Amino acid sequence: MKLAFYAGRKPRAQKALEELKSTYGAVDPEEAAAIVVLGGDGTMLRALHEFEDYAAPLFGMNLGTLGFLLNHHNKDGLVERIRKAKRFSIHPLQMKATDQDNKTHELVAFNEVSLLRETHNSAKIQISVNGVMRIKELVCDGVMVSTPVGSTAYNSSAGGHILPLNSNVLSVTPISPFRPRRWPGALLHNQSKITFDILKSVERPVSVSADSKEVRNIVKVDITEARKITKTLLYDPDNPLEERIFKEQFFG
Repeated sequence: MKLAFYAGRKPRAQKALEELKSTYGAVDPEEAAAIVVLGGDGTMLRALHEFEDYAAPLFGMNLGTLGFLLNHHNKDGLVERIRKAKRFSIHPLQMKATDQDNKTHELVAFNEVSLLRETHNSAKIQISVNGVMRIKELVCDGVMVSTPVGSTAYNSSAGGHILPLNSNVLSVTPISPFRPRRWPGALLHNQSKITFDILKSVERPVSVSADSKEVRNIVKVDITEARKITKTLLYDPDNPLEERIFKEQFFG
């Protein structure tokens, strides 16, 4: 089996990279049957973006802290583990943002798209779903849209729902909402088009981030699921991602 490798910058991940290359050899990603990712969840997220246009599935091994999206690290029997691994396909979010200069920015996000106030002033954001206004004015620190895979990350820490992987649902979660009071957010079908219009964008500037890439001083953001982009993650049968989701839902 031809393998490519992608590692985080920390010494532990770099050492594991050299060991695995020495043991299994390495090819370029376009030639690989699988891409082995070494690091933590941040490394896996960067790998998803780095190899967005590659067909090879990603098999992660945790050399970080939590490693929610990765398998345990073991250099032995790697090829057999990949052959037996369970496959799970994901689609990112497609974000189209318009800034105050009327310039458009298109980015994808595998975890979440998050809007955040840029100054001490609260953001004022209008929310529409499929062309219908649902909240005239959300006064808040921000708001995000999360995929099921990303729902255990920033979304969860902001009080959003953790989503089953096969739920076909996106989570819309406010960040420190002031009005409407105690708005809990919403769960929307993944075929929905979600639009955020920034009210008083000059007085109350807002930025938007698609995973780690940020656009500042926005006036409008449209979000849909990017069904044309599919990435496949591989997991050991005895440690499936679905079970990790259940544990996060019930035990935290």
